[in-house]
Amino acid sequence: MMRTPATSLLRKSIAARSSVVPWAAARRAESTHAISKPTLANIEKRWEGMPLQEQADLWMALRDRMKGNWKELTVQEQKAAYWIAFGPHGPRAVDPPGTNAKIFWGTVAGLAVSFSIFGIIRYFAKPAPHTMNKEWQEASNELLIQQRADPFTGVTAENYKGPGMVQSPPKGQ
Repeated sequence: MMRTPATSLLRKSIAARSSVVPWAAARRAESTHAISKPTLANIEKRWEGMPLQEQADLWMALRDRMKGNWKELTVQEQKAAYWIAFGPHGPRAVDPPGTNAKIFWGTVAGLAVSFSIFGIIRYFAKPAPHTMNKEWQEASNELLIQQRADPFTGVTAENYKGPGMVQSPPKGQ
């Protein structure tokens, strides 16, 4: 088999990479040491007040620790990692007291404004058109009967029992 310069370079490259990988993995394992207890103490109470950079650094350190063997994590690290990932902070924070009352009274105020606007519009509205009185609608029915309009389902059908064009309620109701 004839070796070309390209295949020999490829073999050297693969050999170099395979010798570096275990060393890099061992180096990474050494750099992930346990996070100090004072750093993780009362993390639930201190998290919201911590600067964003400290929060990010702590989370990255915990994330690096979790990349290794989880049995090597201390109990405090496990609790801190769980609380940071799933605790009631940020978007999962509990609403402050009185939030439901504000929502309720805001809804009541919105409804009151809506009803008052509706009432004002109704008060200043023009009267109903003259075609909406009962006499006009009954006359429309008579015209439809004379013209034999819609003989299958309308007023002129054989067994029709509907009101026809009459929409106004009878007087007194």
